Amino acid sequence: MASGALESMIVEEKPEPEKPVDREKTCPLLLRVFCSTGRHHNVMEYSRGNVPANELQIYTWMDATLREITSLVKDVNPEAKRKGTYFDFALVFPDMRNAGYRMREIGTTCSGQKGADDGKTLSQCRFCIGDYMDISITPPKQAMPLRRNRRPY
Repeated sequence: MASGALESMIVEEKPEPEKPVDREKTCPLLLRVFCSTGRHHNVMEYSRGNVPANELQIYTWMDATLREITSLVKDVNPEAKRKGTYFDFALVFPDMRNAGYRMREIGTTCSGQKGADDGKTLSQCRFCIGDYMDISITPPKQAMPLRRNRRPY
């Protein structure tokens, strides 16, 4: 090999497969969830030690999926059980540059339908213990009754 010659090699980095959590031996974490209908909470509602009023506390693990969290929310929120209800998930976490919080959307699930984000885990979403989860719940559109203006013959 000539001096000064460089060799290059392409190395494909494959993410390590996520190790399953032994839920019998691993202590669960507290996931603080805040739900709202039709929109996410304003990130300012999380400032100065405050949080929105409607808190749901879930004890879970880092391998919990968005679908699993959806079913836990549906257990305590009867309106969210309807088929076609959308759940838009976001993480709320401290902003290291400024005092306050930032919000990042992480996925969507839908009652009664399979979706691409169903199997996403908290770990895959880069959830850190202490982050909040903000869920916008959008009920299915109600069909408008058909009105027919018929004249009797």
